[in-house]
Amino acid sequence: MNFGETLFSAALAAIAALSGTAMVLCCEPWARRNSMFLISFAAGVMLSISFVNLIPESLSLFAGSAIWIFVGFLLLYVLQNVIMVHPCHDEECHAQLGIFSTVGLSAHALLDGLIISVGFEAGQSLGLLTAMAVMLHKIPDGITITSILLHARVERGKIVVISTIVALITPAAAALSYLFIRNISAHQLGIFTALTAGSFIYLAAADLLPEAHRVRHRANGVFFFCGVSLVVFLGWFFHH
Repeated sequence: MNFGETLFSAALAAIAALSGTAMVLCCEPWARRNSMFLISFAAGVMLSISFVNLIPESLSLFAGSAIWIFVGFLLLYVLQNVIMVHPCHDEECHAQLGIFSTVGLSAHALLDGLIISVGFEAGQSLGLLTAMAVMLHKIPDGITITSILLHARVERGKIVVISTIVALITPAAAALSYLFIRNISAHQLGIFTALTAGSFIYLAAADLLPEAHRVRHRANGVFFFCGVSLVVFLGWFFHH
C-alpha cells in the first residue's frame, strides 16, 4: 500500500464532504434542488463497485468471504438505525437530532477512512475506485449534516467547525488504519474487502436510493446508470 496515495485520497474525500457543506451554506436552494441527482449518481457508483470489483476481489482473496459481505451490511444497519439515529432529511426532525446525527456521521467518516486503506491494500486500481466511491458519497454527507444542523438552528460558524471536524476524521482514520492493515494476510484482506462491499451495498440500497426516489424524476435513473457506466469504464481502463 502506498501511504501517500491513501492519505491523498482520504484528504480529497474530506474536501468533498466540505464541498457539500459549502454548497448548502452558499446556495442552499440550488443544492436542495439538485442534490438528488448527485445521490443517484453516487448510488450507481457504489453498487457497481461492490458487485463488479469488491465482491469478486474479496472472493479471490478468501473463498469464505461471502458471509462477511452480509456482516458489513448489518454493521452499517446497526450503526445508522440502532446505535445512532439515521441521517434525517425531513422537516419534522427535532433539534437534538443534530447531535445524534453528527455522532453517527462521525462514525461513518471513521469507517470511510478504513475503507480507503483497505482498497489500496488490495491494489492500486481497486484503491482508486474505492476512494472515488467514498468521495462521491461524501458530498451528500456534507449536504446532509449541514442541512440537519441548519434545521437544528445551529449557528453557521459552528456548522463550519463541526463539518470540518467530521470531514477530517476520514484522513485521520486512513492514516491510523495504514499502521494496522499493512502486510495483512490475503485471508484478512478478503474479509475487510467483503465488509467494504457490504457497507457500500447498504449505503446505496438502503440510504441513497430511497432518498433519491423521494423525488420522481427521470433524470434520477439517467444519473444512476451514468454512475454504473463510469465504474465499468474505469474498471476496463485500469485493466488495459
